[in-house]
Amino acid sequence: MISKRVQGFTESVIREMTRVNAQHGGINLAQGMPNFPPPRELVEAAHRALDGDFHQYAITWGAPSLRRGIADKYRRFYGMELDPDQHVTVCCGSTETMLATLLAVLNPGDEVIIFEPFYENYGPGCIIAGAEPVFVPLEPPDFSFDPDRLARAVSPRTRAIMPVHYAGQPAKMGAILPIAAAHGLPVVEDACQAIGAAIDGRLVSSFGVAAGFSLHPLKNLNVWGDGGVIVTGSEEMDATLRLLRNHGLRNRDEVEIFGYNSRLDTLHAIVGNHLITEVEAITAARIRNARALDAGLLPLAPRVRIPARHAHERHVFHLYMFEADDRDRLRAYLVERGVEAKIHYPVPLHLQPAGRRLGYREGDFPEAERQAKRIITLPVHQHLSQDQVDYMVEVVTDFYGKGARR
Repeated sequence: MISKRVQGFTESVIREMTRVNAQHGGINLAQGMPNFPPPRELVEAAHRALDGDFHQYAITWGAPSLRRGIADKYRRFYGMELDPDQHVTVCCGSTETMLATLLAVLNPGDEVIIFEPFYENYGPGCIIAGAEPVFVPLEPPDFSFDPDRLARAVSPRTRAIMPVHYAGQPAKMGAILPIAAAHGLPVVEDACQAIGAAIDGRLVSSFGVAAGFSLHPLKNLNVWGDGGVIVTGSEEMDATLRLLRNHGLRNRDEVEIFGYNSRLDTLHAIVGNHLITEVEAITAARIRNARALDAGLLPLAPRVRIPARHAHERHVFHLYMFEADDRDRLRAYLVERGVEAKIHYPVPLHLQPAGRRLGYREGDFPEAERQAKRIITLPVHQHLSQDQVDYMVEVVTDFYGKGARR
């Protein structure tokens, strides 16, 4: 017998892909598993940590060296001053990061406005916190939204707005913040895919009361496992988050609130502390590859639609996404020719089995449903060569030439 709160929850998309792949003995193209060794200096750092007996729990709100590294990166690259002991908390995963934030600001019966499409755990995170998610769809040509629709979504029960810096592209904070301010609502930023993204030079994560970053292996900054970071300028929220991620312990013997274990382990922190010095180079390579893809694919319009790019926004391209005619056949054509094309994501959350309890039906979010049938993702990671980027453009062009006529 399980609680009504979790009866609609299903396994994550990532877990399902891994399970089905193992079941059929396939090659896992869905998660971008690297087929090359990690940097030697990272392996050596891990060996030194093991030889040096770094085998205890990390300090409750994250290894000091990693928190100092994060604060130093913000200062050097973005001109933001963060106190690593007051403004940075490191968790064992981005899901825990966002759940801790939601638990810190929500009460049962509250509502949270979430932009769709979004990461699959935000709906469950709201529900676990006793709140209800309310969806506002992102629309073409640049994954923006209708400000009037956002304003209409606000109700007396709304307690927060959660914009998503989706795929590395900044959300339209200039439209969100005035609506949030007019209703006295905190903004909690989902920056999990967007480390380094900015609007007019202002870093995402600096607009709201708190923000979460993911350190998952596929992110621009990762820790070779699951990890996450919360940043906040609120001392009150910082204190609550640090309690929530460490069993609610004020000290060894005093439980102030009921929390959970969301600490990042020491070895992952060592990896993150090294890779954080490379994140700007990684991001620059992704931006360069994305611009080359844009230049090659734009002539294929209207069969291919590239999201609008804006000079005042820094898109960091965790994903390179576009809309395509005959998307499913294009993806099969690409995969057959060695291009790891994916779909992020084929079924909107309100149509997933877990979303049925929310009461939405097909047609309630027509733009999200339309995009789910058209969006496709190409590799854009920093390990690509120019020849590989050119090859992807060639394959897509070939499909719409002779391939689409088959």
